[in-house]
Amino acid sequence: MAEINLAVKKLEEKFPNSVLEVKTFRGETTLNVSKEKVVEICKFLYSDPDLQFQMLTDLCAVDFFPERPRFEVVYLLYSMKNNERLRLKTRVEENESILSVESIWKAANWLEREVYDLFGIHFVNHPDLRRILLWDGFHGHPLRKDYPVEGPDFDKPFVPEV
Repeated sequence: MAEINLAVKKLEEKFPNSVLEVKTFRGETTLNVSKEKVVEICKFLYSDPDLQFQMLTDLCAVDFFPERPRFEVVYLLYSMKNNERLRLKTRVEENESILSVESIWKAANWLEREVYDLFGIHFVNHPDLRRILLWDGFHGHPLRKDYPVEGPDFDKPFVPEV
């Protein structure tokens, strides 16, 4: 647990206005961070010699429709050096984009494609952002809360109700 506290301390010192909230529950630390600084924060966590969060174990999203900002992108990080986990979260509005972390963790390539495919969140600077689970002609993003439960009408494009 000490290493997680060290990560929080270092991030709050280096990015004082970008760490928006810190929560610890059952030994798991979650940081809500500014969308604009997420790549800088990830680079720091990866390269800091005391922290070395060099493994991205997962990257996913949550739809909080009808809340604004609508989406939350979640990064699950692991430090093999310290045997510690850290969760980063940042909020993204519908039709906004977020910078890719693929340049830091190559595992983000397919994970960001999955989030793009299922939620429609666009990752800037991603080397190959295209659908990964659904075919190119598929309409909509099925993990959005406003996606029709009965599935798409394949004869017309899906347009969400606002």
